[in-house]
Amino acid sequence: MAFGGQSGLGKFLASTFDLSIAFTFTGLVIGSVIYSLPFMIQPIQSGFQQLSPSLKEASYTLGKSRCQTLTMVLLPNIKNSLLTGIVLSFAHTIGEFGVVLMIGGNLDETRVASIAIYDSVNKLDYAAAHSYSLLLLLFSFIILTLVYSFNKKTVTSFQ
Repeated sequence: MAFGGQSGLGKFLASTFDLSIAFTFTGLVIGSVIYSLPFMIQPIQSGFQQLSPSLKEASYTLGKSRCQTLTMVLLPNIKNSLLTGIVLSFAHTIGEFGVVLMIGGNLDETRVASIAIYDSVNKLDYAAAHSYSLLLLLFSFIILTLVYSFNKKTVTSFQ
């Protein structure tokens, strides 16, 4: 409701940036990113905690700024944590139902797998619902397997 066309914020975004968020794919992406952000923070925080403080100190000693230290030293050293956070957030968003229905609605433009499952069950088309569910399960399994194997390969290459 806060981003709808009738609210102050919604009117401001529409008039200033020509941006409509409610019931659009853009709004769906923004809502999903905000909703899944906690799944991204924990792996990144863990990655930063595992880094040696001497990396940052050495970078400062060599004259790098805070921004350069972050982008050129710290982030490359936590790429596994970044990947894990991205995949966890993505996997959480893939199966998300509430945010998608509230922000994106049940429109063709914003339809995702969880909404297709919901629609199929409402139409008592359980075969289609099972197919969508199996597709969602296989997709998630493949993505998580790829990330696990990438993380395992990267860790063993450092040992």
